[in-house]
Amino acid sequence: MPGGDGTGPGGQGSGTGRGMGRGQGGQRGSMIKLLLVTPTRNSLGGLASALKINDDVELFWAESGGKALAIAAETLVDLVVTDECLGDMTGLELAEKMLSVNPMINCAAVSSLSSKEFHEASEGLGLLAQLPALPGKDQAEELLQRIKNLKGRLAGI
Repeated sequence: MPGGDGTGPGGQGSGTGRGMGRGQGGQRGSMIKLLLVTPTRNSLGGLASALKINDDVELFWAESGGKALAIAAETLVDLVVTDECLGDMTGLELAEKMLSVNPMINCAAVSSLSSKEFHEASEGLGLLAQLPALPGKDQAEELLQRIKNLKGRLAGI
């Protein structure tokens, strides 16, 4: 059930107030839809603040892996950013389960693992990036650029 302003409990919602869901308006091609998954919003708060300043970004929130899977099943999102621990599963477990909802979905995960350990643990999941604890502006800009590049390539197919 997409909607809301992202401030209430359960918190999925848009940071921009624009249309959500499949097939609404002509904005699907231009809006970049990001699903942030964390039991505590402050852990991804810096990332969210840096993303919200972009007019072409729409944020959705979920506080658990299960809720994220439900949102992703109903709303086409360009990127899922997951915290390391979600309460009901880990971020890497969510990334794996997201593949069954949408095999083309892009994910990035907060992880305290070393780069080598992360690569081994996430092999086959197609993760776009490993993020540090409390990601911020630099990570937001990098993720946004990667998604824009991917969307641009897909538009040319």
